[in-house]
Amino acid sequence: MKLRRNKLLVEPPAGASSDIAFILIIFFLVCASVQPEQGRPQEIPKSEEEPDKKNQSQNPEVELTRTAVILNGDPVPNKSFAPRLASVLARKERKEDKVVVLKSRKDVPYERWINITGLIEQAGGIVTLQLEEEQAHIVN
Repeated sequence: MKLRRNKLLVEPPAGASSDIAFILIIFFLVCASVQPEQGRPQEIPKSEEEPDKKNQSQNPEVELTRTAVILNGDPVPNKSFAPRLASVLARKERKEDKVVVLKSRKDVPYERWINITGLIEQAGGIVTLQLEEEQAHIVN
């Protein structure tokens, strides 16, 4: 006995797969879009393997608090910080001597930190950060 088959094979509509492909492309484009980081690029100085203590001059240190800027241990008014740092850096001849060690407290607002690091770079300094752990190690 021979069974009779009906040709009921139905092809899916071609428009549906193109719609799905389009939606997937849009989905991946939205997910893959990357917003650029905000801030200012900074040049981080290289550390020397064996620092020469004899020829190494003292690098300027800036301590930044919420309300004050301290340059080499002396509080400096905000308006005179940039010219005073520029005069300190003008006496330095080598690029390695123009590295400014920046110590920042936790409560300092980001905008203030960005402004001060910008002033340091405008004065000709290269900003290097001293972490809290390093500060604690130096004190002990």
